[in-house]
Amino acid sequence: MRSTEEKPEISAEALRRKTMEQGLSRDELDPNPIRQFERWFADAIATGIPEPNAMSLATVAEGAQPWVRSVLLKLYDEEGFVFFTNFESSKSKQIAENPRVALLFPWVALGRQVQIRGTAARIPTAESLKYFATRPRGSRIGAWASHQSQVISSRSLLDAKVEEIKRKFSKGEVPLPDFWGGFRVKPSTIEFWQGRESRLHDRFLYSHVPGGGWRIDRLAP
Repeated sequence: MRSTEEKPEISAEALRRKTMEQGLSRDELDPNPIRQFERWFADAIATGIPEPNAMSLATVAEGAQPWVRSVLLKLYDEEGFVFFTNFESSKSKQIAENPRVALLFPWVALGRQVQIRGTAARIPTAESLKYFATRPRGSRIGAWASHQSQVISSRSLLDAKVEEIKRKFSKGEVPLPDFWGGFRVKPSTIEFWQGRESRLHDRFLYSHVPGGGWRIDRLAP
C-alpha cells in the first residue's frame, strides 16, 4: 500500500504553468496507470495544495439517481483505490445495490484531473483494522458516535453521543466498529486529463484489457 502524505516541494502555480505549456504526450506515460497515478499524486502532494487526496465519489441510488460526494483516498495499490466509511451510510447502501462507481481527483490548481471508473467492494476486516488503529483517537470515537447519513434533530444530540462514547472507552483503546471499514475501487478505466491553452487539452484513457494489461487511447478534448 502506498501512503498519502508528503511535504510541499514546488508551488502549484509553477507546476501548472509548466505542465500546461508542455502538455502530456503518449511517450511519457507509464504503461501501468497506477504508476502513472503515483507520479501525478506525488506532484499534487509536492505542491502543497489542500487535501490532494480528496476525490469525488459518484454512486447510483434507487431509480437510477446519481449521487456524488467528496471522500478521502487513504490507501492505493495495484488492486485499486481505498476509502473508509460507515457501512450504514447512503454511499455504502448504494454500493451494495450497484457496485459500479466513479472517482474524480479534481486537481484544478494544477490544471489536471484523474477520472476513474470501476467497481467497489469491501476490503478485508483486517485491513480496515490496521488503518483504524492509525486514526487519531477523536476520529475513532467519531466513527462510533455518528450514525452517518441518518436524520438527527440537533447538533447537541451528536455531541452527547460523542461524550457517551468517550466515557465508554475511557479506560482503553477504541475498537473498530463492526459497521465501519474500507471500500476498494477496482478500476476498469483511468483517464489522465492535462489542461492546455485554448481548451485543447491532452486526455489519455487507460482501459483494462481482459486477461491483464491496459490499452491506452488519446481522446479528443
